[in-house]
Amino acid sequence: MMRWTVPAALLTLAACSGGQDDESGPEASSTIGTPQQAARPAPADAPATDEAPAPTGADADVDEKTIPAAIRGRWALDPADCSKRPGTDLTVLTVEAADLRFHESHGELKRVGESQARHIVADFRFSGEGEEWDRRMRLDLADGGKTLVRRDMGEGAAAGAIRYTRCAG
Repeated sequence: MMRWTVPAALLTLAACSGGQDDESGPEASSTIGTPQQAARPAPADAPATDEAPAPTGADADVDEKTIPAAIRGRWALDPADCSKRPGTDLTVLTVEAADLRFHESHGELKRVGESQARHIVADFRFSGEGEEWDRRMRLDLADGGKTLVRRDMGEGAAAGAIRYTRCAG
């Protein structure tokens, strides 16, 4: 009798274990490389909002290898950070011709997808805190150039728009 009890118990456990689920999504097998990738992805084809100005004749002259000049400068999530010295300005984003600099990371412009005088969609290669990752971003000017609206795109991107205030000077 004992000889049949052990195999029967093993079969019962195997039947209840659940096995593998063929319908598991990409989350089941993918790894998360950076903290930013833990957030829900934003749609890659986010519709344009009324914050992005309509293209003008000046937009045709935008250099497709750099970030538009109107977008460059110092921006902060918290306007109080604008007056802080470097290293203590935790929410500042510095936009240069081909770079984005955050408090603890740096993004190098790799490829421009769309570019106008007050708008860019581009791929950046980021590094920071010992990690490296790629991110597509959309940057738009709003409020007459006083606000920078950042939207991260693709897998692992932060959902929603992030709004920065232009720092003086």
